[in-house]
Amino acid sequence: MKLTEIEELIRLIAKSGVNEVSIEQKDFKITIKSDYAAQKKNNIPSQPQIIQAAPTPVVATPAPAVVAANPAPQPAAPAAPVSGTDENANYITIKSPMIGTFYRSSSPDKPSFVNVGDSIEEGAVICIIEAMKLFNEIESEVKGKIVKVLVENASPVEYDQPLFLVEPA
Repeated sequence: MKLTEIEELIRLIAKSGVNEVSIEQKDFKITIKSDYAAQKKNNIPSQPQIIQAAPTPVVATPAPAVVAANPAPQPAAPAAPVSGTDENANYITIKSPMIGTFYRSSSPDKPSFVNVGDSIEEGAVICIIEAMKLFNEIESEVKGKIVKVLVENASPVEYDQPLFLVEPA
């Protein structure tokens, strides 16, 4: 909105006797208030008051994600071999498919699903990730041998965070 349009709007409000006008456009918001009744009663010339005349930033907010009541367990997708060191070049990294809390066993008194040196098959449960009070069993999509567990038990994990190094069979 241009300054001349705002001035014209103020004049129209002063003449009309309207107490308050708010205009909101996609990148601009203005509120003009006038105490017309009090001014009329006291014979004060009407002078509307601009309360806010600053452009408001347009912020795109993503739509909230809808979470199913009982989502199906999502298997961890094998990623490309870990880059950086030659010793890890031949291993496959199993990454977290979600944000949550990583557990190596189904309960504290039970043995771990997998340990270093264990052979795993495709579809074998390798850990649990708790997300929003749901315990999701994470299954392996690769066949091989566990070389390294990269996350401590009962610690938070991020989406796509490396969990295990696997030597493919």
